[in-house]
Amino acid sequence: MGKNGSGVNGQKETYRIGEVAALTQLEAYVLRYWETEFPMLRPAKSAHGQRLYRPEDVETILTIKRLLYDEGFTIAGARKQLEGENGGPRGGGEPTGVAGAGAAKSNSGREKLRAVRHELRDLLTLLSRR
Repeated sequence: MGKNGSGVNGQKETYRIGEVAALTQLEAYVLRYWETEFPMLRPAKSAHGQRLYRPEDVETILTIKRLLYDEGFTIAGARKQLEGENGGPRGGGEPTGVAGAGAAKSNSGREKLRAVRHELRDLLTLLSRR
């Protein structure tokens, strides 16, 4: 298996920026800009300086795209959202009381379902192109 060969489940181990741009329907310059704005997005570089994105990087890009384009977050807001997902709970605290806790769980559940639905649509789009 080569450096860009298929992994265990047929998924590539790394993708070049052009491939990621096509998969995510984003321009390469957007991906390069997002690298400067989102610290968790750091693709490896080949010996020739070409960006090599792992499948996890592609997932992160799709999440950033969803946050910015679908949910209307600013770049700073999307960055905080991603840092909260990766680094555990952020400050601010949870609503108190039984009603507040129920509302928080309900909204959290809805948001998770919405995110799963969106990612499934993205995967379906990716698979339909093959």
